[in-house]
Amino acid sequence: MARRGDALYERGKGKIKTWYLDCVINGVRHQRKLGKGITRSVALELAQVQRAAILKGELGIGKKPKDIGFDEAREQFEDWTTANKRPNTAKSYKECLRRLAESFSGKRLGELSPFLVEKHKQARTGAGARVRANRELAVLKTLVNWCLEQKLYEGQNPVAGVKFHKEPHQRLRFLEPEEEQRLLDAAREPLRTIIVVGIHCGLRLRSEALTLRWSDVDLKRQLVTVQAAYAKNGRTRSVPLNSLVRAALEQLPRLGEFVFERRERMPYHSVRTTFQTACRLAGLRDVTPHTLRHTFATRLIENGVDLRTVQELGGWSSIKMLERYGHVAQGRKAEAVEGLAKKFHYSIHYTKEIENRAPVLTA
Repeated sequence: MARRGDALYERGKGKIKTWYLDCVINGVRHQRKLGKGITRSVALELAQVQRAAILKGELGIGKKPKDIGFDEAREQFEDWTTANKRPNTAKSYKECLRRLAESFSGKRLGELSPFLVEKHKQARTGAGARVRANRELAVLKTLVNWCLEQKLYEGQNPVAGVKFHKEPHQRLRFLEPEEEQRLLDAAREPLRTIIVVGIHCGLRLRSEALTLRWSDVDLKRQLVTVQAAYAKNGRTRSVPLNSLVRAALEQLPRLGEFVFERRERMPYHSVRTTFQTACRLAGLRDVTPHTLRHTFATRLIENGVDLRTVQELGGWSSIKMLERYGHVAQGRKAEAVEGLAKKFHYSIHYTKEIENRAPVLTA
């Protein structure tokens, strides 16, 4: 075996030997077989071609971009959501992915285009699922971005060029004080205290109130702490307890670790059915457990609390999410002003005699 200074060497027995390239480029050693039974001049030319190919590979020139099939990406993404998202979120993602598979199964992500995504959106819109189509497009966008982050795919996100449907703003439902009283009268413990916590602390019932432990409640300092593991924005927050919440919590029996437990010392996982029963008995319509949180935010803003403080108390991820409550509060201000006219009513029909006595304004 003879090595040369130009990083070429030949190896083999007899007259027919094989030429090899042995070089270091950017600190990395590369060894390439050039050919058998060729001359040194030919080996030099082949070596130049190999060097060029190595450099192109390092620069990504001519390199085939990574691509992954939709079905494989869906499977891996579902495993990730199951491990990292809340059960309800993971369940919602899986349902959207099932619908998306009807349009994109068998294709690679690199084959998806804004045109195909738009076609899926229109098909779902034609089936009367405009809002659902938006959710599916959002999940597809998240899926592709996740694949980009995991280095499973190198390309453009096809959802980026597709416009989502405009969704109608639904009427924001919140409880009036007399509705709150009717609901509390119709509820039994521990649902009654759960409702009080929802309205006066703004906790999300299922993920935050039902997961409360007594170690998170400080009656002396009058604080309740929502742990990051259960907060939607993933941040721990503390909410002051007013006198109503404190009194409600003080009268609750401490059965075990959790604040709201069954007699067998197991925490409640949902109160939707009993909540709906209480609403029916109270004669309330269009009220859900989340209505309590709407009531919390609306009342704070009506009482002049700034949006930043409301955001921190309720654990909203951005102030923008509170703008809808501001619109409600503005409307309530108009009602309050109109109430002045109803309470202090007087006639504005002046007689000719009054007009003649009235002073004339001058500049």
